[in-house]
Amino acid sequence: MAPVRQPSSLQSYVLHRYDWSESSLILDLFTREQGRLAVAAKGAKRPYSQLRAVLLPFQQVQVTLSRPRRGAEDEAPPDVQTLRGAEWAGGATMLTGAALFAGFHCNELLMKLLARSDPHARLFDAYAQTLPALVRADDAQVQAALRAFELVLLREIGLLPDLSVVTATQRAVRAGELFVLRPEAGVALAGSGEPGLPGGVLIGAQAALEHGSMAALRQICASALPAFKTALRTLLHYHLGTPTMRTRQVMLELQSL
Repeated sequence: MAPVRQPSSLQSYVLHRYDWSESSLILDLFTREQGRLAVAAKGAKRPYSQLRAVLLPFQQVQVTLSRPRRGAEDEAPPDVQTLRGAEWAGGATMLTGAALFAGFHCNELLMKLLARSDPHARLFDAYAQTLPALVRADDAQVQAALRAFELVLLREIGLLPDLSVVTATQRAVRAGELFVLRPEAGVALAGSGEPGLPGGVLIGAQAALEHGSMAALRQICASALPAFKTALRTLLHYHLGTPTMRTRQVMLELQSL
């Protein structure tokens, strides 16, 4: 089999950055072509480095990478590539306040749920379309954008059942019934007195996911926002293995000050 050819440049976002040395950083990049990558940005912390103004969260960056030379004194860990160049490629208005926490919520989900070197072009595009929606003044619209992103993320990594069928029986979801999303059982009829999602909403969400329309998916999420928030929080906590997201914990701590 012929070796996979490395793209000349990659579309990427910086999800997180870690100090590596006095002058360098290790970046957690989300790229469209190769998924999540660990990348060493040598000299990026130096005052005169042009990378300081480029390697910012929530801004799209075109990067060129290479494998590090083995045996160098300052070599990165073996699974880390080396940043050779980076150029700003556009992005949303810099996130601040509540929008900043919403953006870091998305980043935390990507870092915890995506395996390295597992590309998801649709998820990358969904992330790029979600960021501008986080700067809206209407909190309900922001929450709908977050729920839509979470749905796409779970679907892309194979953790979201088909929302248009009852998982156990594979019969079609009916618009007039209420359903719940159970981590271990998928789409199931809601029990007596149990809050749930209307069947028509689930059918619409599945159609929007298949069509790839983030705008339509946000609209669907907005129509049943409390129910979607509860259902997706349950799914995410189950698959993350923790009831608390780090971003949410920090936000709650700041609100208590």
